[in-house]
Amino acid sequence: MRNIPTFAGVAAAALAALVFISEVSAQPAEGESEAAIRKIIVEMTEGFNSHDGKAASRMYAKDARLVTVRGDVMSGRDEIEKGLNAIFAARAKNAAHSTKDVTIRMIKPDVAFAYVVNELSGLVTPDGQSLPAHQELSLRVFVRDSGTWQVAAFHNTMIAPFAPPRR
Repeated sequence: MRNIPTFAGVAAAALAALVFISEVSAQPAEGESEAAIRKIIVEMTEGFNSHDGKAASRMYAKDARLVTVRGDVMSGRDEIEKGLNAIFAARAKNAAHSTKDVTIRMIKPDVAFAYVVNELSGLVTPDGQSLPAHQELSLRVFVRDSGTWQVAAFHNTMIAPFAPPRR
C-alpha cells in the first residue's frame, strides 16, 4: 500500500513552511540592522555632545552596563543617565566627541558588536586644567528586543594612553 499524504499532514507541512518563512522574513537584513546600529551610535554621540545624560543614555537597555575610560561602572539605564549627567557637569562640561571609525560585526541576527573609535577633546581635570585630546576605542554590544536595537554593554578604553605626543 502506498503512502498517501493525508490532508492534515499536508496542511501541517504547509503551516510549518509558512511559519519558517515568516520568521526568516521578519528578521531584518544584515544591512538594515547595521544601518539601525549606526544611527544609534550617531544618537549617542549627539547626546554626548549636547551634554544631555538622558539623550546619551536612552538607547541603553534597562539592565545595560557602561564602563567608562576611567573604569567607572554604571549598571542600568537610570544609573547610566545619572552618571553621564555627573560627568557632563564636571570633567566633560565642554567636551566634544567625534566619531573616527565604526566597525560592526553581526554575531547573530539579534546580537551585534560595534567597535567605535572616537576622538574626545575638551576634558578637564578636577582642578580645571585642560587635558589634551585623545582617542578612545569602545566595544558596544547591541541586542535587538521586540524589533528594537539597544545597547546592552559599553566598554571604553583609551587608545595608546602612554604613547609619546605626536610632533
